[in-house]
Amino acid sequence: MLTQPPALVSYVCAILAFYTVLVAVLARATVFHVCDLAMFGALTLCGAVCIEATRRLGMPAGVSRDLLSAWWLPAAFLLPPVYALLAPVPMQILLQLRVRATVLYRRVFSAAAIGLAAGAASTAFHHWVVVPARLSSGQGGPILVAAACAVLFTVLNTALIAVAAHASDPEGRWGEVLWDRERVLLDAVELCLGVLVAVVCGINLALLLLVLPPVVLLQRSLLHAQLQAAARTDAKTGLLNAAAWQREADTEIVRAQRTGNPLALVLVDIDHFKKVNDTYGHLVGDQVLAEVAATLRTQLREYDVVGRFGGEEFVVLLPGADVHEARRVAERLRVRVSRMAVPTEQAAVTVTVSAGVAILNIHGEDLLELLAAADLALYRAKELGRDRICLPAAPLAPPPRSADGAAGAIP
Repeated sequence: MLTQPPALVSYVCAILAFYTVLVAVLARATVFHVCDLAMFGALTLCGAVCIEATRRLGMPAGVSRDLLSAWWLPAAFLLPPVYALLAPVPMQILLQLRVRATVLYRRVFSAAAIGLAAGAASTAFHHWVVVPARLSSGQGGPILVAAACAVLFTVLNTALIAVAAHASDPEGRWGEVLWDRERVLLDAVELCLGVLVAVVCGINLALLLLVLPPVVLLQRSLLHAQLQAAARTDAKTGLLNAAAWQREADTEIVRAQRTGNPLALVLVDIDHFKKVNDTYGHLVGDQVLAEVAATLRTQLREYDVVGRFGGEEFVVLLPGADVHEARRVAERLRVRVSRMAVPTEQAAVTVTVSAGVAILNIHGEDLLELLAAADLALYRAKELGRDRICLPAAPLAPPPRSADGAAGAIP
C-alpha cells in the first residue's frame, strides 16, 4: 500500500482508523442478545452460501458488483448499528479466501467502506423507526424509511469508493467510478432486494430459506454478465482487447460509410518499450502500460473506441474526426504521455509514443486498409526519430502524358 499515491494512503488509513474506533465505541455501548446474534449468524450464513454458489464463476478484477447487500442491509435495519459495521467483514474474508485473492488493503478498505455506509444507514433507520419489528408489519412508513436508508447506504458507499479511486488516479474520470444508467439499475435492484429480505427476515427467520435460492440465482446471473464484459477487456490495461476492439471498430466503420461521416484511426506505439522492461523489469513495464492506457482514456471522448492492439501498441478509432481533428487528438495524446511519470524504487520512468494516423476513404475503405495505412505511418514516425505523429505518405502523382497519349518526361 505504501507504494501507492500519498493521498490514497492517507485516505485509506483515515477510513480504517475511523472504522476501527467506531466499531470499538459501538461494541462497548451495545448489549448483545442471543436472538440478535442468531439473526446475524443466519444472514452471514446466507451470504456465505451465495459466495460459495458463485465461487466457480470467479469474480472480475477491479470494482465488481454483487448482491451481498441483500444480507447486510437486513442486519442494518433489524439489528443494532454495530452489526451493520461488522456484517461485511466475514464476507470479505470469504471472498478473499474462496473466490479471488486481491491486494489485502483493498479488501480491508472495502469492508470498512461498506461497514461505514451500512452503519450510517442503520443509525438513520433506528432514529426514525424506534421499533424495527414495525418493518415487517406491512406499514408504509417504516418501509419508506428503509428504502430511503438503503439509498443512503448506496450513496455513501459509492462516494467512499469513488474518493479512493480518484486518489489512486487523479486523472481518471469521476464517471468511471460513479453512476451510469446500468449502475443505477443494479443499485435499484440491490436496494429493493435488501428491503424485501429485511421484511421477510423480520416476519420469520426461517423464511430466509425461501429467499436464498432466488438471490443466489440473481447473483450468478449478475456475475456471469460481469465476467462476459471482463472477457472483452485487456487484463493489464483495462482497455478493449484486440478482438473486442475490432468488432466495435467494424461497427463504427460501417456506420460511417452509411452516413458519410468522417472517421480516423490512430495507431499508438510506446517508444523503446523493450528498454523499459530490460532496465526496470516487467512489473514496471506493466505499470507503464497501465498508465499510458489511463492517459489515453482521459484524453478521449466517451464514444471513441480505444483498445490494446498487442504488446506496447494501442489503437484508437475516432468517429466524426477528419484529418485535422485526428492530428490534433493524436498530438494531444503524444504530449500527455510524454508528461506522465511512473514512480519506481530506482527513478521515475518516463516514456514517449509515436503514432500513425489514417483517415477513412482517404487512406483506406475498410478496417484492414486503415490499419495497414496507420501502421505504415507509424513505421515512418519511427524512422524519423520517434516521439512524433505521421500520416501515410501521399501517393505519387501519375506522370504527365503527351498529346498522343504517351507518358512524357517529368522535368
